[in-house]
Amino acid sequence: MAYHDLRDFIHALESKGELKRISFEVDPYLEITEWADRSVKRGGPAFLFEKPKGSSIPVLINAYASMRRMEIALEVSSVEEVARRIVEYLELRMPEGILGKIRMLPKLAEMGSFFPKTVSGGPCKEVIRQDNFSLKEFPVLHCWPEDGGPFITLPMVFTTNPETGKRNCGMYRLQIYDDRTTGMHWQTHKQGAEHYRRLLKQGVQKTMPVAVAIGSDPATMYSALLPLPPDLDEMMVAGFLRGKPVEMVKCETNDILVPANAEIVLEGHVVLGELRREGPFGDHTGFYSLEDDYPVFHVDCITHRKNPVYATTIVGPPPMEDFYMGKAIERIFLPLMRLQLPEVRDISMPAEGIFHNLILVSIRKSYPGQARKVMHAIWGLGQAMFSKCIVVVDEDVDVQNVREVAWKALNNIDPERDIQFVLGPIDSLDHSSRLPNFGSKMGLDATRKWPEEGFTRPWPGVIRMTSEVERRVDELWKKAGLA
Repeated sequence: MAYHDLRDFIHALESKGELKRISFEVDPYLEITEWADRSVKRGGPAFLFEKPKGSSIPVLINAYASMRRMEIALEVSSVEEVARRIVEYLELRMPEGILGKIRMLPKLAEMGSFFPKTVSGGPCKEVIRQDNFSLKEFPVLHCWPEDGGPFITLPMVFTTNPETGKRNCGMYRLQIYDDRTTGMHWQTHKQGAEHYRRLLKQGVQKTMPVAVAIGSDPATMYSALLPLPPDLDEMMVAGFLRGKPVEMVKCETNDILVPANAEIVLEGHVVLGELRREGPFGDHTGFYSLEDDYPVFHVDCITHRKNPVYATTIVGPPPMEDFYMGKAIERIFLPLMRLQLPEVRDISMPAEGIFHNLILVSIRKSYPGQARKVMHAIWGLGQAMFSKCIVVVDEDVDVQNVREVAWKALNNIDPERDIQFVLGPIDSLDHSSRLPNFGSKMGLDATRKWPEEGFTRPWPGVIRMTSEVERRVDELWKKAGLA
């Protein structure tokens, strides 16, 4: 049964021993960050701060900060279950015979439950405020000492493609400037930024309607993070993840639809062409992203539930909560990558690689140069284009074991022969690239080299003990009292 809202999720976390309520005052200025950082790095719980300093609104943080919590969020025993569901739908074919058609009916009926449903009202409308409100009433975290201010870090930002009318929901941080304005940090490669550019080019209107929802059921919030193709509705994917349609309700001051179960909704607009300095911000790279010019979001109306909960996260030196959110994406989207690259056996994005700095890939090698083909294909896959370093190994290497990858890769390569450099788009947060959003990337072919690739020397085998000796010593080990 899908979670009804954020409160359902909080109850589930608490009932499974994954959430700790903090009943005394803790400051949203730096202190909550330190709590959350310590907890995620020590394998501790999520927190619900019931008395954040300066606000009556509780703060939820670290709700996704372990693989166990990701499983609770997605209501599965393993995130691999979501991947298997995706595979089932990818494998749907027109059935043969009447029995095949009958067996297919439940799947077709289930597909109908993915699509969002528009409703006339919802909990997010319990309180409607178009006057006498301030963003500073909310316990927005000032995360790190050198941050430019407090930042909303777990928002669902809704915009509309001005050419197709299709919805997009992204997660872009919002720096609080004053009572009614924030920064809108949609980087140049994001769909929100693309919608902004198209409107600016049309030159027909002066403002762009935007709505920001904060706090919802966990699958809906998580969907805002997913690296989906343009114009694929995140709310439909949320319906797939939760097995139930997301109920959407129209804003009070514009036509954008938002999740009806949201805790808080900020309705407003971006003035086309208006820019303001945003940042610095302690980012997921573990470094501060520096000041830059970004659009300004003007809040025209706030709606919220009675006694709302403020959901947030922090990013910084890995591993943080975002690592576990990204790890789930890695497992869930592997079947889609294998649909286009069937030779891929597994992928891994280690925490220290902060997603886009390192991807480890194992492949079933069938022809010369295949590792390089895989590198270039990954650089052509949506947000995977930002991958700074791709290491390709043979299928017998466990890419989830970084020590094994490092050992075998470093033994298998001749650096001049096996390293491939290319130029292309770079993540906006990469402070080392030669230009903003543009720089070099590296691929490493760490597969066993073939004669067809110009390698004619003998290739040695890996040292392994025989299974017979292992079994015999297992028995003697126990006899010695060492088991």
